[in-house]
Amino acid sequence: MFRSVILAASRNHQVERAVANAPVSRNVVRRFVAGSSVDDALAVTRDLVASELTVSLDYLGEDTHDADQATATKDAYLTLLKALDGVGLAASAEVSVKLSAVGQLLDRDLAVANARAICQAAADAGTTVTLDMEDHTSTDSTLEILAELRRDYPQTGAVLQAYLRRTEGDCRELSGAGSRVRLCKGAYAEPESVAFQSALEVDKSYVRCMNVLMAGEGYPMLATHDPRLIAIAAERAKWHARPQESFEFQLLYGVRPEEQLRLVRDGYTVRVYVPYGDEWYAYLMRRLAERPANVTFFLRALASKK
Repeated sequence: MFRSVILAASRNHQVERAVANAPVSRNVVRRFVAGSSVDDALAVTRDLVASELTVSLDYLGEDTHDADQATATKDAYLTLLKALDGVGLAASAEVSVKLSAVGQLLDRDLAVANARAICQAAADAGTTVTLDMEDHTSTDSTLEILAELRRDYPQTGAVLQAYLRRTEGDCRELSGAGSRVRLCKGAYAEPESVAFQSALEVDKSYVRCMNVLMAGEGYPMLATHDPRLIAIAAERAKWHARPQESFEFQLLYGVRPEEQLRLVRDGYTVRVYVPYGDEWYAYLMRRLAERPANVTFFLRALASKK
């Protein structure tokens, strides 16, 4: 119920205005969002790379119903990739793209063309793209577009969400050689008919999906902050005789930074998911829904009025 309330608030424009106008919001958001500009994204990326972390950059925005906005989002990614290449950070920083932000809900051909342009710019810069996954109604479309893009850009990454009942099967389909798959728990409100509802069920599904990916020939990207799942992943890697460089952990910017550095010290590849841009509200609300500790942090900041 708590999670549903937070996710409902993410779609409420009155709540959005109240949060955006709160005096402390800028400081709170800064913990989870790099900033609004490309320069902000580059500065955070540079600091993370200096700590031997890698990065996935997300230009915030989704559910675009305007062709000009979809094109503007594509152009923002092209600018970002050119900037990353220009300062020598592209090898350590890929980009994450929501297809709905580049026109998926408006015109499939437009979304494919925009995504293809981003993939080409990433290839030119010497890095990769991962297609973010959104709610279950877009899963089939996203995987179809992924398959289309992979014909020319085989390193394009997929995202699969463990809370969906279908995901174990999708993991089997996408566990082949060369396939990059980010496995996360999932952050949207989904009906019981398509998604597990309890935390325990989601965790069990995550482990089953992780086992499939670890047993496959692809490159698993395990997105979790859960210490139990991180420990299980390390154990599963040993069980399947996977060297540390054959998979990676992914954690969100601003969440468990000490754990990110610990994993690096232990020899693992760690990628930090770094969002930037002005459209931070929906992203922040999903982060609050995922972790009660994030809500506590946010409320304390509001109460402090600093």
